[in-house]
Amino acid sequence: MPCLLPGSLTHRVEREEGQKGELRRLPARHPATPAQEAFTSTMAELIQKKLQGEVEKYQQLQKDLSKSMSGRQKLEAQLTENNIVKEELALLDGSNVVFKLLGPVLVRQELGEARATVGKRLDYITAEIKRYESQLRDLERQSEQQRETLAQLQQEFQRAQAAKAGAPGKA
Repeated sequence: MPCLLPGSLTHRVEREEGQKGELRRLPARHPATPAQEAFTSTMAELIQKKLQGEVEKYQQLQKDLSKSMSGRQKLEAQLTENNIVKEELALLDGSNVVFKLLGPVLVRQELGEARATVGKRLDYITAEIKRYESQLRDLERQSEQQRETLAQLQQEFQRAQAAKAGAPGKA
């Protein structure tokens, strides 16, 4: 329980828990000047604006991450589909006829050409999946860094709010 001692400066003094009769002197708390109050208020506002900007950056990173994941999932579906086509083409022999759909028209295609086209498509899709995985890793790393930045700014903002609230004359 704090008590005040007489003196030229007001000092806060508290009893230590479990200690009878011993007093511990705490630093004097001087009233804040209007300039100090304005400074703490301005600091809190600046930190809040910076925090809002960083939150917007984080939200954009999350959107980009979501888009990349969606794109990768589509590529995975295409990869599965093309692997099935490759397996089906492997079952065919030279006597079978293969057709390719071009717009509304079916066009005859050589079996070797069809196999080569599917193989190239698989290579392309695999390369795109690798590119998306790399992009996802980069976005996740950036997102983690942004989360750390947000945590630091939130702590700064809370300290500034506490300093603002601790200033006399502020409610």
